[in-house]
Amino acid sequence: MDKKKILIIDDDSLMRDFLTETIIRMDYDVIAAQDGETGIKRFKEDEFELVITDIRMPDISGMEVLKHVKAVKPETAVVMMTAYGTIDNAVEAMKQGAFDYITKPFSADAIEIAVNKVFKYLDLEQENRNLRKEIDGIYGFDQIVGKSTKMKKIFEILESVAKSSATVFIQGSSGTGKELVARAIHYNSTRAGKPFIKTNCASLPEGLTESELFGHEKGAFTGAIRTRKGRFEVADGGTILLDEVSEMSSALQAKLLRVLQEKEFERVGDHTSISVDVRVIATTNRDIKEEIKNGRFRDDLYYRLNVIPIVLPPLKERKKDIPLLVDHFINKYNTEHNRNVKCVTDEAMELLMRLDWPGNVRELENRVERAVIMSKGGILEPKLFVFEDDDFDFFKQYESEDTNLTLYEMEKHLIFKTLRQHDNNRTKTAESLGISVRTLRNKLNEYKAKNEIDPTLAGELYS
Repeated sequence: MDKKKILIIDDDSLMRDFLTETIIRMDYDVIAAQDGETGIKRFKEDEFELVITDIRMPDISGMEVLKHVKAVKPETAVVMMTAYGTIDNAVEAMKQGAFDYITKPFSADAIEIAVNKVFKYLDLEQENRNLRKEIDGIYGFDQIVGKSTKMKKIFEILESVAKSSATVFIQGSSGTGKELVARAIHYNSTRAGKPFIKTNCASLPEGLTESELFGHEKGAFTGAIRTRKGRFEVADGGTILLDEVSEMSSALQAKLLRVLQEKEFERVGDHTSISVDVRVIATTNRDIKEEIKNGRFRDDLYYRLNVIPIVLPPLKERKKDIPLLVDHFINKYNTEHNRNVKCVTDEAMELLMRLDWPGNVRELENRVERAVIMSKGGILEPKLFVFEDDDFDFFKQYESEDTNLTLYEMEKHLIFKTLRQHDNNRTKTAESLGISVRTLRNKLNEYKAKNEIDPTLAGELYS
């Protein structure tokens, strides 16, 4: 690993030598310059993490050096030295971007402390940048995979909504990616550096839901031994995700409505209003219109939440995205599990494309992760997508050692199974399979001609 490099600028040769020797002992590379002009030249020629410069020098002062460094490479730390230390000099140097300020004379220990302080800060800054990059990678919009028409429309909404602080209401069945979308909105917004607080409304402790969301004062109820901030207060400046908001009680819905309207609340056991700046993103897997109709969800709260509505389609309505999702998950779990899977077989992809995926993208991801882990080669075969507890007969085909089913046989078994699921209704079966009724009829007639009909199905199907 390359040593960190420090530039020293001072017109006093004894001070330059002292600093050089001290810092070299700390295992850093050092370049020394005898005046501001030479120092600026050296700075242009090389890469330095830290510049230590005297303030008072002939021709070009340390303040001018500081301005030049910050103009060219603002992330470089600058420590100012002077034998004429005054508060005014210190304040001006810090205003111009100096990291620290030390007054001559100083000991070797003092300079070591100053240098260590700089690099501790720079290391922390680098860690934050790396974390920011990692978070951007995990929650970037490119992690929401899809090129289907429905997903393209959602991407258009996301690009716009992320730049605002508007309330967002995400609807979709379980496993469609509601939380992923919520996090992507937060981490691609101006609130990205602030908290993202997820709250599962369905699992809030009974009797303590108000305290969980809004906090409580010491002694507010039995067990409240200290004052505690609620999740809205913790999320101040950032985003709160109210997951499965439709599971809230009527009383809590009323309190949430007030927060959305007035942006303030009181802790349990206190009458002092607390104001917060929080973006609210809510999700539900229920038919919210039906919940309102049946009196289980307030219509006024719905209108407050539904400023930016996003409806995530189930996977069966965006099957064109399955190959993209499979590739995405293979890459993800290759990295996570140190595997080297290249692709899936055509037969396996055909299988994945035919299924209805009641668990949506989450179910597909689980299947792919397991297949990647269990794979002994670089290609995923159909049998790798079977779980031991599968009750789907078509998956059961791959539990035996005979894994040589042809695509034709796979298709035939799936068609028969889907017909039984839909009580021999050809229209529903064709819709579920993603084919036309005419194509289904032709395939059934083909099976009949080859005497491959399923005796459990009605005979009129084959006509």
